[in-house]
Formats: sequence, structure tokens, C-alpha cells
Amino acid sequence: MTFRQRLMKFLYPLLMKLTRATGKNSKALHNSKEQPMTSIYDLNVQFNNGKQVSMGQYKGKKLLLVNTASNCGYTGQYDDLQALYKKFEGKLEIIGFPANDFAGQEKGNDEEIAQFCKVNFGVTFPLVRKSVVIPSADQHPVYQWLTKKDENGWNDQAPSWNFSKYLLDENGNLTDYFDPSVSPLSDEVLKAVEKKTTE
Repeated sequence: MTFRQRLMKFLYPLLMKLTRATGKNSKALHNSKEQPMTSIYDLNVQFNNGKQVSMGQYKGKKLLLVNTASNCGYTGQYDDLQALYKKFEGKLEIIGFPANDFAGQEKGNDEEIAQFCKVNFGVTFPLVRKSVVIPSADQHPVYQWLTKKDENGWNDQAPSWNFSKYLLDENGNLTDYFDPSVSPLSDEVLKAVEKKTTE
């Protein structure tokens, strides 16, 4: 971990308090029972170890998708994500999407990113290959689905910064979007994860 990364990890709790107090990066959006137009389960992801996985394997579990970066003020959120992953083990899956879309804060390659997350934050949830998550010609297909209401049924909100979070229910419906300043361990996120899915 570089000096800058250590400093950001130390300052993370202060950043969260300040941004929440000012309302910066604190948006939360919720689905009012709109159904997706296409299924996320038809898409695939490639993990950073090269393994290709169908999103369909997550059917029956809640799923939190998060765009991540190693050199961001929110990078300390890896600890919170790992704690959330352990808290709901077997019921919630988390997938990290490392991306260099905001201020060049993810310069590492897939191997370096995986090592950084494991050594410094004990991350055990999967990470995909470094991707583009903001709308563009190169946007990852999963993020195209997450950010286009003609696919997911209601949401056009793209990630506002690193560590934006998208929650899907056990049936593949996009239920919630949370900005970076909404902690994975906040009451908002915990209630959304614990909420019973209606068929």
C-alpha cells in the first residue's frame, strides 16, 4: 500500500461523515416494482482470474454490484463490503468491477488489483477484469444493463463516482442504487438487503 493509499484509508471515516453531512454523493434510488425489460441473467462476466461466469448462476440470491478503485477516498469501503459479504454469506453475493473511469484512480492491472484487495482489505468476494462502467462505447454489458431503463426497467443512473452500488433481488430485478457516500453497512443498505423479495 502506498503512502497515499494508507492516508486515504485513514481518512475514509472522516470523508464519509463530511460527504453525508453535506449530501455529496449520498443519493439513494429505489425501484417501485418495475420489472426489467431484459434479463441480467443472460449476461456474462469475466473474473480477474480469467474465469468466465454467467450472471445466471446468481439467481436465487441478492446481488450487489460495485465499481471500485484502489486510489480513491472511498477505497476504505472495501472493508465495509467485505463485512457485508460475510454478514449475509450465502444470501448476498458481491461483485466488484474495478474501473479507471474517475480521475484515473485505478491504474493497476488485474493481478495488481486482486493482490491489493486481498492483502490490504481481506477481500474474498470476486472482482471482474478491469472494466469501463460509465456510459460509452466500451461500457461493460452489465453496466449497460444497470444504467439503461429500457433494459433494467426503471434506472438511468450511472455511477456518480467510484463505489457506487447497485442491488438486485433474488429474481434479478434491480431494486436499489446507492451513491458512494452511502456505506455498505448503512441502515439503508442493510434494510434493502434484508427486505423480503415479492414474486
